[in-house]
Amino acid sequence: MKRAVYNDDHDAYRAIVRQFFEREVVPHYDQWEEQCLIDRAAFRAAATQGVYGLGVPEEYGGSGVDDFRYRSIVCEESARVHATAFGVTMGLFDDIVLCYLAELTDDEQRKRWLPGIASGELIGAIAMTEPGAGSDLRGIRTTATPDGKDFVINGSKTFISCGTSCDLVVVAARTGEGRSDFGLFVVEGDMPGFVRGRQLRKVGLHAQDTAELFFDDVRVPSANLIGDARDGLRYLMRNLPRERLSVVVQAYASARAIYDVTRDYCFARTAFGKPIGDFQNTRFVLAEIETELDVAEAYVDRCVVSYNAGELTATDAAKGKWYLSELLTSLVNRCVQLHGGYGYMLEYPVARAFADSRVQTIYGGTTEIMKEIVGREIARGAS
Repeated sequence: MKRAVYNDDHDAYRAIVRQFFEREVVPHYDQWEEQCLIDRAAFRAAATQGVYGLGVPEEYGGSGVDDFRYRSIVCEESARVHATAFGVTMGLFDDIVLCYLAELTDDEQRKRWLPGIASGELIGAIAMTEPGAGSDLRGIRTTATPDGKDFVINGSKTFISCGTSCDLVVVAARTGEGRSDFGLFVVEGDMPGFVRGRQLRKVGLHAQDTAELFFDDVRVPSANLIGDARDGLRYLMRNLPRERLSVVVQAYASARAIYDVTRDYCFARTAFGKPIGDFQNTRFVLAEIETELDVAEAYVDRCVVSYNAGELTATDAAKGKWYLSELLTSLVNRCVQLHGGYGYMLEYPVARAFADSRVQTIYGGTTEIMKEIVGREIARGAS
């Protein structure tokens, strides 16, 4: 059944995206997983097909699309072919990095960076998390000290997606003594003192490179400061709803894709002379999962429509983020069980999903932090 949230234009775009994934991603994805790196050519192809850099304004070579439903389609099509790491990387670019480079920059900065993003030649990353600061952004210790017309950055970051392959990285650094005194700086890959550490070995999402980053007296010109030098925390907080909506949509798409293959498996696999889908317990599990997905889909679509209208609140995004990511991990676990021993074999999509999905309750704000955000809003309403 067609979802009411989409129209004919979205359907036409989906056909283009589906062809792109079948042609440019599926044949290479296993290799990317093995080498723990996505080939750069894939980003250039994605940009050419309008799958990457959707929010780059037309005057800088992009599509200028601000309808989040197009991003949802990319998430759904990446999940359909189980290319989760590639889909998550597209989300990193379009739903996080691009928010800062397109919305907070001045004209000169946009001319420098956005055409490369739009063409797929430039890979961006964002560096917030540190060894001692994750969900608590105020715990950031990396510093940016003014020195003439420049800033000198010192510190380290960890768990940085695309940290190995990125050409530029948006770095959150402390610029003053106040708890909220942060700035955002674009550090370019060839700047002296900027060192990429070891590539981290993750449980899942192997195709997406993740690294530690080190900054040793990195001199960054003031022209690479995004916005105000002491307003960085507000910028980060302002963009969190979109970042979390990206996780919501990706989690839902991944859950639906894994359910679909599991349902089909249950009626193809036989035991005791009949399909395992004909056993009551299997039917009950499938009934539970499908119901949960249908109910979740309504909330996901509501969030997307609200975001397009400029009405998605941080609380609503937090609700969706914790619920959908937890639903995904629970659903995948049940689907592994229904596959039996085959569910533990990596050639089956459900096994890869088991490893890939676990981090979704952690990144973008842990489930516990999301519940705290929702709980605080409830408390304010009760006072």
